[in-house]
Amino acid sequence: MTDTPASMTLRSTETSPFGRKVRMVIDILGLGDRIAVVPANTLDDGDTLRLQNPLGKMPCLLLPGGEALYDSDVIIEYLQELAGADRLVPLSGPERYRKRTLATLADGITDAALLIVYEGRFRDPGTHSARWLAHQRGKVIRALAAFEKAPPPADITDIVSIALACALGYLDWREPVAWRPGHPRLVQWLAEFSRHEGAYERTAARS
Repeated sequence: MTDTPASMTLRSTETSPFGRKVRMVIDILGLGDRIAVVPANTLDDGDTLRLQNPLGKMPCLLLPGGEALYDSDVIIEYLQELAGADRLVPLSGPERYRKRTLATLADGITDAALLIVYEGRFRDPGTHSARWLAHQRGKVIRALAAFEKAPPPADITDIVSIALACALGYLDWREPVAWRPGHPRLVQWLAEFSRHEGAYERTAARS
């Protein structure tokens, strides 16, 4: 792969948790000078994001020839290959699938948290579904319990720690679930990971 500097574009925002995963990887792999980040508005009918990704979802990575890659996991694997690295996602073997499974569990926290936030954002207060909200909170609580029982190493940066850190960061940002009081090991883990991996703080939303 021979892309020139700033030859790619990432459509995302500072507040997108899945976009943050990709922005962390860009930082970690030292690819910042090759990728321009251009904000996207998923609710804007006129935003070109809907042409780049028919689902109208971000993050979306635009390659030099115009091809688009999505979602975050696809983009991350592409960036890892571009950087000639394999430390974030093992290329093969049982460890690859173990880590991808744990990363999917962490992403599930984010997915469910987003749905809780969207229920409040897009539905009138009188139409909120308590059953739906409880269903999504249950996913978050069960996944948090699994990670509380066995958190990943805080001194290793890989697809699991990136996904989990971004999920917990989103819970802190939007507060769909009060996760900190009942998960002291995860609170400690996030503090230790953020000290270990500077990209976590560098990619935090500022507004």
